[in-house]
Amino acid sequence: MHIKLTTNMMVEDVNDTVDFYNGVLGFEFVMGVPEDGQNIVTLKQDDQRLNFALVKSGNAEMMFQSRKSITNEFPEFSNMNIGGSLAFYIDVEDIKQLYSSLKEKTKIIKDMHTTFYGKEEFAIQDCNGYILTFAGAI
Repeated sequence: MHIKLTTNMMVEDVNDTVDFYNGVLGFEFVMGVPEDGQNIVTLKQDDQRLNFALVKSGNAEMMFQSRKSITNEFPEFSNMNIGGSLAFYIDVEDIKQLYSSLKEKTKIIKDMHTTFYGKEEFAIQDCNGYILTFAGAI
């Protein structure tokens, strides 16, 4: 039985990605691995370049790994584009408040709408080109 799914997304700049997810979306930095070693850090420092990071908000967790680091681990990623052909679907508590706070901070690619399956949704594109769809109760 599956217990949990956490994404690990290839990005060009882990620090910029963490800053976007923290500053724009409100995710908190959990841990990271600096470029210059394999030690784990639990506080992000602006002058420390990261190869890997884990962020979370509520039950949602996302991992970011630099292109260089992830292609060392999985050479299959070498010729792949960052941004992927996927969309992340994130359930949130207050969809209207989140929409209001994000519409001035980032690119909304699908405006707030009511779906045929009874959700309020909108979608943004993150700083790497990944699509994030946010959904909440009507």
